[in-house]
Amino acid sequence: CRKTSLGTLLIAGTPKGLCLVRLGSGEKALEADLKMEFPKASFHKEDTALAKWADALAAYAEGQADWPLLPLDISGTAFQAKVWAALRAIPRGQTATYGDIAKAIGLPKAHRAVANACAANPVALAVPCHRVLPASGGTGGYRWGTARKKKLLALEEQD
Repeated sequence: CRKTSLGTLLIAGTPKGLCLVRLGSGEKALEADLKMEFPKASFHKEDTALAKWADALAAYAEGQADWPLLPLDISGTAFQAKVWAALRAIPRGQTATYGDIAKAIGLPKAHRAVANACAANPVALAVPCHRVLPASGGTGGYRWGTARKKKLLALEEQD
């Protein structure tokens, strides 16, 4: 876990990459949720790769470093994987609409499904779903809270 101005950042991973990144208000609650979701997993807080990934995401969240393209080990449907890959292709400081992402993956009418894939993103910040906005305007929803989404968008606009 890392403390950031966005709240507590919790990450989990495998030797292949990040499998979970969450934002919350406290370390104990986030760790309890992690243990409930992965009851058979072993937990090693001193993992060197995880520490480096956590430091990179925390530095990004604080505006001290550019967005890091980190290795992922996440599972989802083939559709979700396409959406998440398209989200990682949105450059820092730019945004797209759900419809833009749907078009980018070759399914122009799938904007609602794109929104659902964004909501299912298991690795906050590492897959930058905060860069996706509704076509109707505003910032739209964000699994980790709209205040965090607005802060991330403002952080990226500063460059």
